[in-house]
Formats: sequence, C-alpha cells, structure tokens
Amino acid sequence: MTHSNSQRLVAEALGTAFLVGTVVGSGIMADQLTDDVALALLGNTLPTGAILVVLITCLGPISGAHFNPAVTLAFLLRREIAAGPALGYVAVQIAGGLAGAVVAHAMFELPLVQVSQTARSGVGQWIAEVVAAFGLVATILAGVRFRADAVPWLVGLYITAAYWFTASTSFANPAVAIARAITDTFSGIRPIDVPAFIVAECIGAALAVVVIGWLVGGAQRRGTAPAE
Repeated sequence: MTHSNSQRLVAEALGTAFLVGTVVGSGIMADQLTDDVALALLGNTLPTGAILVVLITCLGPISGAHFNPAVTLAFLLRREIAAGPALGYVAVQIAGGLAGAVVAHAMFELPLVQVSQTARSGVGQWIAEVVAAFGLVATILAGVRFRADAVPWLVGLYITAAYWFTASTSFANPAVAIARAITDTFSGIRPIDVPAFIVAECIGAALAVVVIGWLVGGAQRRGTAPAE
C-alpha cells in the first residue's frame, strides 16, 4: 500500500508526539509516585520501551516509523530517503515532540511550557549520546536486514536497556532532546545542553551507517550458505 506524503508526515508527527508524551508523562507520574530515583527511572523506562513497540508496529507501514531526526539522517546518508522528504520528516518530528511535551503537561495540570533546569552536560554525557544513537541506528539497520518483522521489539528493548547502561539515559533522538528542554520535570534537559546532545546523536547515527553498513552489507540471508 502506498501512502501519500501528507499521511507519512502526519504519522511521523503523531508518532513522535506519542513518544515524547510517554517519556515526559511517565516521568511526571513516576516522580509523583516515588522519591526513589532508581524506581522513578524504571517507571520512565518501561513505558518508553513499550510505546516504541506499539508505535513502530502501527505507524511503521505508513512512514517507516523514524520518529527521530537521527534515524532520518541515517536513511538520508544511505540514500533511502531524498533530502526534501527528509527535511519534512525532521520538521514534523520536532513539532510533534514539542506537542507531546505540551500535552503531557496539560494532562498533569502543569504549565504547558517550562524551561528545564536539569543539567545534562560533560564529556561522559556526550559520549553516552554517541553510543546511544549508534546503538539505536545499528539495531534498526541490522534488524531491517535480518529480521524486519522484529524491528519494533528490537528498538523497544534496545531503548529500555540503553536507559540504564548510558550515562545520559539514552535520549538518542534530537527531536526528543528539543522537546525535553521545555519540561522542568523528571525527564527534562536544560536548553543550553541540547545542541551538544544533538551533535553527539548525529555523530552516533552517522557512525552506525558506516560501521553497520559495512558489517551487514555483504551478509548472506538467513538460511543460505556463504560462497566458498
């Protein structure tokens, strides 16, 4: 089935809005229910991984379910999306992410827009975002190559894990980073810290294109023997 450009853009905006709404909303809920930071992070992690499975499964057939400018960049570098549509995707992803944060605030009766005061800066944080984005794009590219039907679960599980093994809690998404700058809640990030996160995420995505493209590019399909 072929979907129109408008349908694809709406799917990207809606998916990113629900993703950010889940990240911000679950963070607010977790913070309200417990003073234990580790437990709050778990309460933020599980809904995020779960919603990714749902969104990629439901909206992937329409737009490819990028929901992330770094993922769109990866497919642009692979020449699997043209520059014009890619720019459109990035624009609606950012707009959708901002809308998701605003709606999450509205649900919890908070000011619709806040300026985050949560500092997330330093070399360790930036390295973590390179790693997070590299791993996310690597998961997508390898998953599409070998088990396309499993990509929703692979991405959801990767992000669930990366929340805990990265120092930054794995933003891995420029649209999410921008949206999280307008929430002064559990999941926020200071606006001044956002540009470095975006640069690190784009570097990680680009590295994954090179490394994983080489790694799986000449691989045999499952069930076939390599040539002697």
